[in-house]
Amino acid sequence: MTRTRALVISAAISAVVAACGGGGSNNGSSGSNTGGGTTPATNPCTTALLADSAEVAAVGSVAQAGGPSQDKKTIVDGNPRGRIYEAIALHQDAVARREAQTRAALTTDEGAAGVRDGRNAITTPAPVGEDIGDVAVIQDTGDLILPLNAYDVRSIGLRFTRSGASYTLSRIDGNFRTALGSRLTLSDDDSASVTIPFAFPFYGNATSAAFINSDGNITFGEEDKSSTERNIARLLTGPARVAPFFADLDPTSGTGRIFVNAASDQYTVTWCNVRGFDSTRTVTAQATLLPDGSVEMKYSDAINIGDAIVALSPGHTGTFTSVDLTTSTASSAGAIGERFAQANSLDTVAVSKKFYASHGDAFDQVLMWTDQPLVRDAFAYEVTVANEVRGIGQDIYDLSTSFGSGGKLRSMVVMDWIGKYPDDPAQKFLGENNTLSVLGQEVGHRWLAYVNFRDRTGASSDALLGRDLAHWSFFFDSDASVMEGNDIEDQGGGQFRTVDAVKRYSRLDQYMMGLIPASQVPPFFYVESPVSSHQRADAPQINVSFTGTRRDVLIDDVIAVQGARTPAFDTAPHTFRQAFIFVVSSGHATDASQVQKLDRIRSQWETFFGTATEGRMGGNTRLR
Repeated sequence: MTRTRALVISAAISAVVAACGGGGSNNGSSGSNTGGGTTPATNPCTTALLADSAEVAAVGSVAQAGGPSQDKKTIVDGNPRGRIYEAIALHQDAVARREAQTRAALTTDEGAAGVRDGRNAITTPAPVGEDIGDVAVIQDTGDLILPLNAYDVRSIGLRFTRSGASYTLSRIDGNFRTALGSRLTLSDDDSASVTIPFAFPFYGNATSAAFINSDGNITFGEEDKSSTERNIARLLTGPARVAPFFADLDPTSGTGRIFVNAASDQYTVTWCNVRGFDSTRTVTAQATLLPDGSVEMKYSDAINIGDAIVALSPGHTGTFTSVDLTTSTASSAGAIGERFAQANSLDTVAVSKKFYASHGDAFDQVLMWTDQPLVRDAFAYEVTVANEVRGIGQDIYDLSTSFGSGGKLRSMVVMDWIGKYPDDPAQKFLGENNTLSVLGQEVGHRWLAYVNFRDRTGASSDALLGRDLAHWSFFFDSDASVMEGNDIEDQGGGQFRTVDAVKRYSRLDQYMMGLIPASQVPPFFYVESPVSSHQRADAPQINVSFTGTRRDVLIDDVIAVQGARTPAFDTAPHTFRQAFIFVVSSGHATDASQVQKLDRIRSQWETFFGTATEGRMGGNTRLR
């Protein structure tokens, strides 16, 4: 099935980052359509993995030894930036798929009959659902839940041919290049800098600065070793990237190895039998960058990891062309590729549109829950669909109409399967978090936490920020903010201890939310050069001691970099209307006990939100 759908969103996105390319035969000559190499039956990884690792030279500068300190399974969410582009891209791709299926069905008598009697609806079904108290129950009728997209790129080769600042996709043979080069030692979620020996043209730029990342991709200009989701949002908003198999991979597990051959006529990186994180499933794939700017990707026949993205991206973009890699010959000046998923996921745009088809445009935020697990790349997440607030570190844009709102909607929160939350919303279950604090973090991402500040040298600093530069740092005394960080006790003499976490919105948070003036934000501090087993990106944890240097910060230091918050607290809204939505899967009946559980969360959330903001903001969750 051919599907090509370009998504171009006009928003304030930063400039494209320089990157890489390549093409040609095994001896480096450009223009070859064969890709060169060896036959799949004699894949060079087979021999390389049998070699004594002590005899293989390691290259590159390993950024961290032993992998990240945080437990990836306890991370609440990842980077909210770019989620909106991913949501719209997945929605438009789903619409294109349904339209293609309908057109195919109409070519047969049986298919045409099916369309006529309603078995294959080509348009979005009429709204189906009801309000049960103040919970909006919305039924999926084949339009809200995205089907899986099974991984099917095996024993083939792909070639992305450069044409100016665009790339055209074609298929080539799947023969791996035989010269693997030197072994690159990487930990889980790790990166190493390995220079390209030639100036590699990529999306109109040329560079030799490349980072090989353990998670099946090469980035340009900057590394990317975050432990959070490997999704379209990260592909688009991160650095420029060649991603032969962008997934959560762990080269420290099993017998997997990563090799790089940085030659004058080609730059080849091979992931040989590398396992997925916390899995025995493996991938063997190879990416080659060639001096003419072309990129080749080769795949073994034994790949059994089902979730991945195969793509090119110029980085820092909102443009994604979704294609079927096995059939398409598409071209794109933006990111181009395919997302593979071995499980269903939620079409948040479709859910929002279906909600607004039967409800007024009166809500600042919609909060979605489901009757089955649908989120695989985070525990929960937020999508900011519009922002008019200056001084909080976010761009100004408004894409609310794409979600069915006439301009009121500002944010969506996806909480996923209600069954993974305890019956008691106040019960701690995810690190230091309970259901209400998780909800508090996702709601808070509408405003938080993205700000830099002026440090003691006068330079702009991001030292207050932690994971993905979208949460507070572990070493920031955030007053136990739900946006992470910790409540840190200064014990004197450079000794510190964390004493509380994820309880409230701090005064700094409240300023960013438009609830108080700058004059009511007391000085706060972070710990510089901490000596600790923890990293600044780690989730909060109580009773952790460490040493370091205290650095005090004033709200004026934030304003000096970000500008004043506008609208200011005296004109900013202090009531935030939120709609609680429960999505029922196709063919399932509404489970009354699940709705009752969600209503308990909704009721307790109103109290928590008011208390967490010291009574300065009210969360109105009434549907009418």
